[in-house]
Amino acid sequence: MSGLTEPLLALLAEHPDGLSLPRVCKRLGVRMSVLLRELAWIGEDAIGDVAGPGWVRVEERGELSVAMLTERGRMRLGDARAASA
Repeated sequence: MSGLTEPLLALLAEHPDGLSLPRVCKRLGVRMSVLLRELAWIGEDAIGDVAGPGWVRVEERGELSVAMLTERGRMRLGDARAASA
């Protein structure tokens, strides 16, 4: 997990219908390549033989890619907030 994970999960939690990837990049101040790498690590798809944790999902809506927090992501964010309290 990188330093981008928590801010990304928190941002997506504020947008239950999802947020476009360019907008996520702008809000978090990161490049698209950095965001895509993070989404790959914390998403639903497997990398090699290792399943991702499934905290986020990316959907295609026409020509727009939208990132959304999954139920697992909401639970993860809640656990992280509880641990830091």
